[in-house]
Amino acid sequence: MMQEDVLRVDLAAAFRLAVRFGWHESVANHFSAAVSPDGKKFLLNPRWRHFSLVKASDLLLLDADDPNTLDRPESPDPSAWCIHGAIHAAIPEAKVLLHLHPPYATALAGLADPTILPIDQNTARFYDRVAYDLNFGGMGDVAEEGQRIAQVMQGKQVMMMGNHGVMVAAETVAYAFEEMYYLEIACRTMVLALSTGQPLSVISDKIARKTLLGWEKFLPVGQYHFTQLKELLDRDDPSYRD
Repeated sequence: MMQEDVLRVDLAAAFRLAVRFGWHESVANHFSAAVSPDGKKFLLNPRWRHFSLVKASDLLLLDADDPNTLDRPESPDPSAWCIHGAIHAAIPEAKVLLHLHPPYATALAGLADPTILPIDQNTARFYDRVAYDLNFGGMGDVAEEGQRIAQVMQGKQVMMMGNHGVMVAAETVAYAFEEMYYLEIACRTMVLALSTGQPLSVISDKIARKTLLGWEKFLPVGQYHFTQLKELLDRDDPSYRD
């Protein structure tokens, strides 16, 4: 596991960068990162803190097995606790979770069929890799809804949450952020293509799978991208590190 202090800095950077990309929504949405091998101890953003103000030291350290978490004065947002706590407890390999309602992904999630079809190389990145949750049960602030969402996400790193938003999971903050970056681009491509009203040119399964395998060669790019994005933050406002 990555050292907690390093993980705090990376997660705080992800919040600040989400603002730069226009993915944030008021003081809502949540990022988390496991600090224990079983995933049950994890960092989470404090309740109702704007992403642009989150600092490394602000992040809450929580335990998914602690039944008294929501009773404390510094308790997290109930929906964040129910969803992130449930996924970290059920899927230890989901080390980092980013949950957002970005414009294009959320628009696509509001369609009767939110499938990301392989119509270019960016959409093909998600070929056969996405869980689709089409049973939205409300705000997700009760344990049962969190457990249901965790069950849907089993075996996948990306989830389109129908009538809600998106969730990505990865081993590191850098890779989770890169996944979200390309997910929003893929959803933008889908929304723009659908808006033309013309038939979609869907890549064959064979070529889509070949393209997906091609993406695997570029996975290290995510770390390079995230490192340079942090350099931009350091240049303009390094307070996320505090």
